[in-house]
Amino acid sequence: MRYNLSREGYRVTGSLTGEDAYRRVRSDPFDLIVLDLMLPGMDGLAFTRTLKSDSRLSRIPIIMLTAKGEEADIVSGLELGADDYITKPFSPKVLIARVRTALRRQKEAPQDEMAIVNIHELEINPGRRSVQARGESIDLTYTEFQLLLLLAKRPGWVFTRTQIVDLIRGSDYPVTDRSVDVQIVGLRKKLGPYGKYIETVRGVGYRFRETP
Repeated sequence: MRYNLSREGYRVTGSLTGEDAYRRVRSDPFDLIVLDLMLPGMDGLAFTRTLKSDSRLSRIPIIMLTAKGEEADIVSGLELGADDYITKPFSPKVLIARVRTALRRQKEAPQDEMAIVNIHELEINPGRRSVQARGESIDLTYTEFQLLLLLAKRPGWVFTRTQIVDLIRGSDYPVTDRSVDVQIVGLRKKLGPYGKYIETVRGVGYRFRETP
C-alpha cells in the first residue's frame, strides 16, 4: 500500500497499532486514514470510535481495509463513521480510486456544512457533533447524527431511503433501506418528545417537520 500510494504522489505514514496511529494523528492531522480493523490493542473499530468523538479530528475520512466481509462488520464500520470499506484481497487500483474519491468529497464539502442548525427547540452543531434540546445534551451515534442533520437542514423536504443512504454515505455502499428505518426508530427514541419532528411519508421516505 505504501509503495502504490507513494507512486501516486501521496505522502504516506504507517503505524502498527491503533494507539500509535491516534498519537500521530493528534500531533499531525492527516488528510485521510486507511485503517485495518485487525490491529493489536486498540482495534480498527475502537480507533474509529475514538477519532470520531474528537471534534478536531472527526472530519478526517477513514477507509477501512480488512479481511472481514460479513455485512454486520461492514455496517458496524460505517455506523461508527468510516467513509468507505474495502475487503481483502483487493486491487491497488481500487484502493487508489477510493482514496481519490474520499479526498475529493472532503475538498468539495460546502463551507456552510459546519453551520449550527437551530430548529424547533433543537440545536445541532456539526463542528462539535453535538445535539441539545433546550440545553440538554442528546447522545447520538455518528449515523444518527448525520441523519438528523440531513433532515433538519431542509425541513419539509422529503428524502427517500435511497437518497438518505446516498447523501450520508455516498452511492454503492452496503447499507440497506431497512437499516435506514432502524436508524430512524433509534433516533426518534433518543430524541424523546422531539422525535415527533421526524415524520414518515408513507411509501416515500422521511422528512423533518417544517412547523413546530
